[in-house]
Parts: sequence; C-alpha cells; structure tokens
Amino acid sequence: MNIENTKAQMRKGVLEYCILSVIKGNDAYTSDILGKLKEAKLVVVEGTVYPLLTRLKNTGFLSYRWEESTSGPPRKYYALTDKGTLFLNELEASWSELTEAVKLLTQTK
Repeated sequence: MNIENTKAQMRKGVLEYCILSVIKGNDAYTSDILGKLKEAKLVVVEGTVYPLLTRLKNTGFLSYRWEESTSGPPRKYYALTDKGTLFLNELEASWSELTEAVKLLTQTK
C-alpha cells in the first residue's frame, strides 16, 4: 500500500472543513485560501480547490462577490453564509469527536 496515496485521501477528507475554516474569519480570494493551506502544510493545487469552492457555493454554504484588483482582472472573494456557518459548526463538532476517537484508539498504554 502506498503511504502517499493514503495521506492524499486523508487530506481530501478534511479539505472542505479546512477551507470553510479559512473563510470563516474573513472573506477570502482563492490565492488567499491556497496560501493559508500551504502555510499549514496542507498543500493543495488550484485544480482541486476551484471545484470544491463551486460545490460549496452551489450548496449554499458560500457566497461570493467580485472586487476590482489594481493588478489584474477582478477577483472573486468567498464568504460563509449563515447556512455555511451552521454546517461548519457541525463539522467542528464531528472533527472533535473523530479526533478524540482516534486519540483513544492510537494512544500507547
């Protein structure tokens, strides 16, 4: 079994939660989101993030607005909707339960 494939699957599983968490504090442009993920050592390519942002927008968890840029074309900034905030709260609770369960199972005694 390839460890890199397993690690990629684990990252993919938490990516939605991480992206919503990044946007939670402030509206974010895609490069801002990618930068935050990279800072956290969760390296993801644009081709993975764009479809996920679109899906989150289509489900009503995100909204977006266009903002003029001084260095190029207008930028699309994403924001959490009320529905997205509720979903993020549920993800936070689920993540907490999951990490506690994993901790219990993997702690050495």
